[in-house]
Amino acid sequence: MERLYSPWRSQYIENVDNLDGCFLCNAFKSKDDEENLVLYRGKKAFIIMNLYPYNAGHVMVCPNEHIGDFTKIDKETLHEISELTQFAVKAIQKALKPDGFNLGYNLGRAAGAGLEDHIHNHIVPRWNGDTNFMPVIGEVKVISQDLKEVYHKIKKAMEELEKGE
Repeated sequence: MERLYSPWRSQYIENVDNLDGCFLCNAFKSKDDEENLVLYRGKKAFIIMNLYPYNAGHVMVCPNEHIGDFTKIDKETLHEISELTQFAVKAIQKALKPDGFNLGYNLGRAAGAGLEDHIHNHIVPRWNGDTNFMPVIGEVKVISQDLKEVYHKIKKAMEELEKGE
């Protein structure tokens, strides 16, 4: 059995309970999308880059509403989250050309949720050979691209997709 560890996330996990409010709600309410890494705003959901990514291009699709119970999301929001997930995958494929993706929710701390009260769907691009000894042995995750650089690449791809390019 292979194991995937993510010790670089400990900075977030150790401080998540000390944040002032919900960081997803704060990002959604802010008007500075680039500063908050918000890539796209829909009617019921939005797409945001993960500040502590597993890989370059790791984004999350979140309901605009602060809700932590997946079973209580209304159908319109759930549908839009699915549509925005598909849109984000297309944009990341266009911008970064990954070999695959991991998609999913972490519901509850036991399942790995760092933020339980505002659900979010993770989209993690993957490349052949992107796992190596660095995170496991050196407790270092090598992400080869700057977060803001990746933000702009994905944002540009989203704009081009909306124009039909």
